[in-house]
Parts: sequence; structure tokens; C-alpha cells
Amino acid sequence: MEKIGMIGLDLAKSSFQVHLVDNSGRCVERRTLRRDKVLAFFGSQPATVVVMEACGGAHFWAREIGRLGHETKLIPAAYVKPFIKRQKNDAADAEAICEAASRPNMRFVRPKSAEEQADALAFRARDLLVRQRTQLINALRGHCAEFGFVAPTGARNVERLIAWLECEESLLPPSALLALRSLIKSLHALSGEIAAIEKEIARRAKTNEDARRLMSVPGIGPLIATAICALAPPADFFENRRHFAAWLGLAPRPNSTGGKERLGAITKAGNQTLRKLLVIGATAVMTRLDHNSALAGTWLARLAARKPRKLVAVALANKMARIVWALLARKEVYRASPIPAAA
Repeated sequence: MEKIGMIGLDLAKSSFQVHLVDNSGRCVERRTLRRDKVLAFFGSQPATVVVMEACGGAHFWAREIGRLGHETKLIPAAYVKPFIKRQKNDAADAEAICEAASRPNMRFVRPKSAEEQADALAFRARDLLVRQRTQLINALRGHCAEFGFVAPTGARNVERLIAWLECEESLLPPSALLALRSLIKSLHALSGEIAAIEKEIARRAKTNEDARRLMSVPGIGPLIATAICALAPPADFFENRRHFAAWLGLAPRPNSTGGKERLGAITKAGNQTLRKLLVIGATAVMTRLDHNSALAGTWLARLAARKPRKLVAVALANKMARIVWALLARKEVYRASPIPAAA
């Protein structure tokens, strides 16, 4: 039997496709496997490199196949697509995975452990609950507006809507009150679940050394610090701080040619959750800048004086991302630059 140099595995719910190539990249075998036969197949193969697309169940299969002695690699699906010749199907996908993985400069995704996936789950669950709470608030606001009561925007003003519905002056029909009170009950339940998750996140931030280190950065609290520790790969996974910022989607999109450098908007191609949290943290720092005259003359103040506010917030989030990488890579605590004396 010819020596296997790499196995491409196209993942699915029940039908898996494998593509075996030798060291020269020539196809040795193609095979379709049922889900319950996958581990038995890889257990019968000599130790080699197994490459999969980074999708929903990829980290699970990377751990299970890795326990059988294979070296597992995950590759982003966007990097596989250019290597599909034509007529997309499972066999073509598995072949393209091998083609992409054989490129010397290809970038891979680090497989996560079960504990790392569990830590990330808390933030995804919180995001889902927050979106559902926002939907309920918008529904309450819209239904109350239909009966002539309009409250100021913002989640903090939802209590005014609830107080109006509970008072006798609302004069709403009983059927409308029944439906709206059901929404209010669901809203309170969601708020309680979100508070419980945030309490657990704050507790984990106090016990995590890297999270405590990150919380020394202005604009980064327990939620953002713990999210970075849970969702971001280790600092040594990136070559430098700019690569980390680009992984978050905070680096500008280049459109340069002929020796002329042109930088556009941020790519938004990275981790959406962390990018959003860092921009929120940067916006909080911007608010502090408006009320703290001692920050006059800093890099942030000079940039805010000539650029739009949202652009400055994204630029600050980019800088925060680079600081985060430096703190994690060097195991240091943030030290703020001295504020220049006023003229």
C-alpha cells in the first residue's frame, strides 16, 4: 500500500468524504464514510496529517481524530474555496482541502479543547439572550406606541413602559394587557438569565491571571477581558500585534498598487464578538475623554479633534487590540503613557 501523506476530510452531519493523497499530492483513494464509521477508519490508518474545514463540528473531530495519533489541522473554508475546480460536491471539497493545505504559506485554525469551547459558549449564549431581550423591548415599545404612549429610546427606559402598563391610566383593553404582560414576564426572565451569566463571567475574570492583566487597560472590564481569554487563540499564534488586530477585523483594508499605499475601512472579517466588545470599550473611553480635561493633549484627544467620533472609536479599538496582544505575549501589566503637561 502506498504511503499516505495527507487525508482531507469533508465534514457533514451523517455522510463524510475522505480524500487520501501521497507525499507528492497524487490521489491514492477516495471514500465516503458514515458518521459511525469515521473513527474506525482513521484508527486503521497510519499516523498522518488530517485536514478539515473549520466549521461547527471541526474542533470535536480534530480532538477525536488527534487521540488516534494523527496530526489534525483546520483550515478556514474561505481559503479552500479557490481550490475547487468546478462542480462543487463533497468529493471535490475533500480534494480542495488537500490542495489548500499543501500550500506552504497557508494559514490554519488552532483546534480548541472542550474547555475552551465551553468558555466561549457563555459569551455566545449571552449574545443570543441579549438579542432576544432587545427584540422584546422593541416589541413593547412598538405596541405601546400604537396606544399613544412613547418612551425615550434605550434599554434603561423600558421601565417607564412597564410602569405605564401597570398603572390604571393606561386604559388598555384586557386582551392587550394580557399579551403585553406576557412580554414583560419574558423580559424579566431574560434579564435574570443574562445577569446570572454576567455574574459567572465576572467571577472567572477574578480568578484568571490573564484577565486581571487585561483589565488594567482602560476600556477593558471583566466581560471583555474574559471574552478575549476564551475566544482568542494564544498570543504566540500570531506573529505580531498587527496580525492579532487583523484577526479581529480591526485592520484597515489595503488597496495599494504602483507603490501607492491606500488604506480603506476595517475589513470586519475577523471575530465579530471580540471586535464589537472592543469597540464598545473604546466608546466608553471616548465618553470619559469628554469629561476629563486631564486627557487633553493625548494621542486620543488630538485624533478626536480632527476625525469623526465613530472613526476614532474604531481606531482606539485597534490600538487596544495591539496592547492586548503585547500584554498577553509579554505577561505584563498595562502602563499608561505620561500625559503631556498643558502649555
